[in-house]
Amino acid sequence: MTERSATLILFGATGDLAGRMLFPSLYNLQEDGLLPDDFLIVASGRSERSDEAFRAEVTADLEKYIKPERYSAEAVEKLTSRIVYCAASSGNADQFEAIAERVKGREDKGIAVYLSTPPSLFAPTAQSLADAGLVNGATRIAMEKPIGHDLQSSEEVNDAICALFDEERIFRVDHYLGKETVQNLIALRFGNMLFEPLWNAHAIDHVQITVGETVGLEGRVSYYDGVGALRDMVQNHVLQILSIIAMEPPARFDSTSVRDEKVKVLRSLRPFSGEMAKTQSVRGQYTNGAVGGEIVKGYAEELGETSDTETFVALKAYVDNWRWAGVPFYLRTGKRMPTRHSEIMIQFKPVAHSIFGENGFSTGLEPNTLIIRLQPEENIRLLIMAKEPGLDRGGVKLREVGLDVSLTAAFEKQRRRIAYERLLLDLLEGDTTLFVRRDEVEAQWQWIDSIIAGWREAGVKVANYSAGNWGPSSAIALIERDGASWHE
Repeated sequence: MTERSATLILFGATGDLAGRMLFPSLYNLQEDGLLPDDFLIVASGRSERSDEAFRAEVTADLEKYIKPERYSAEAVEKLTSRIVYCAASSGNADQFEAIAERVKGREDKGIAVYLSTPPSLFAPTAQSLADAGLVNGATRIAMEKPIGHDLQSSEEVNDAICALFDEERIFRVDHYLGKETVQNLIALRFGNMLFEPLWNAHAIDHVQITVGETVGLEGRVSYYDGVGALRDMVQNHVLQILSIIAMEPPARFDSTSVRDEKVKVLRSLRPFSGEMAKTQSVRGQYTNGAVGGEIVKGYAEELGETSDTETFVALKAYVDNWRWAGVPFYLRTGKRMPTRHSEIMIQFKPVAHSIFGENGFSTGLEPNTLIIRLQPEENIRLLIMAKEPGLDRGGVKLREVGLDVSLTAAFEKQRRRIAYERLLLDLLEGDTTLFVRRDEVEAQWQWIDSIIAGWREAGVKVANYSAGNWGPSSAIALIERDGASWHE
């Protein structure tokens, strides 16, 4: 293991993500003894603040977001004493020189840079750091998604960053990869003989991935409109989940082996044409409705104008390789759904021949189903067939029963970590396994661009759905045409 970076330079330190996730994660890492003894956090935002004023803001955030049983005023003071604040705008040489002055003499101990900023600022910020002498062989850089808004812009961002940093020092963040249950997908597949022999087109009928949100725009008006659900969720979160489900067994659990296999899956996704866009995709936008018993406004009303941006998307995708030939992957994600949850459903094929249907009696035999719930509760459920109790004078009757594994209950004595704890620690230690490699990002965008081009060619418009529903009725038809149903 490489030495942990002793300095973290955090851009966007005054933002919501830093307050809710990053500083609480650093607090927890500190309390677990996982930060270097002489760790320094250089926090940066656009507005001027004194060190004391910013430390007070962080203290308030920690009081709000750290669980009471883990909160300690002494620990908060220890963390905030490690924080200094420097205002900085990309291109302002004097401000970046001030940052360099703050870390003077610490360069050889390793610098980790975290960009929690709009993507348009990634390249200018990195260049300003380089101009200030803060980029060397011991400097790592992390960037929050999205990396661009299409393949071309993604390549431009990556070209600019790669001109300053080697690929092994670039950490592209998708926080879903820091979630325990997403990592558990790898353990489930490759740590259990039970599943891997059946994890292919011979045994699996189809796969469903659902990422549902109950929230609407929630203050993201300037970002979300014109971006939409396809770019905001499918391009990163959904495709990362799909690639882990569908990848071949890696040679070993390391960053190169795992990401090599994920890239193969992404490159095997069947590109969309205009005809496919009409029959294998649905775009939706929520209107007025009710979520969780509360009346909510429609997207256009929240936005203040009409818009063609989709807040829901459903897709029928294919991975064109030997393992998954002919197996449809049904993907859907949207805002203002009835519940907030992320879930994977693996639908197995029925048994080749049933011995229970003799004498004309119905048996209720159903194919096996594996349901992996990622959030909010973490759960793995396998639906199997079992015999109903009785004397069976009219024939054997079977019923579907569930084998449930609650990860929350199984590990109830262990603290459930914030995903960013793992990601920040991996950044400081230089482990890129749970971060997205350049060729992954660009393979994702290549497929997403084909869908957008297909929508444009076919003139696919958004269909309305009432807030609190699982998207437009056409999303139901998308899967039911194939004799299946969404798992809800």
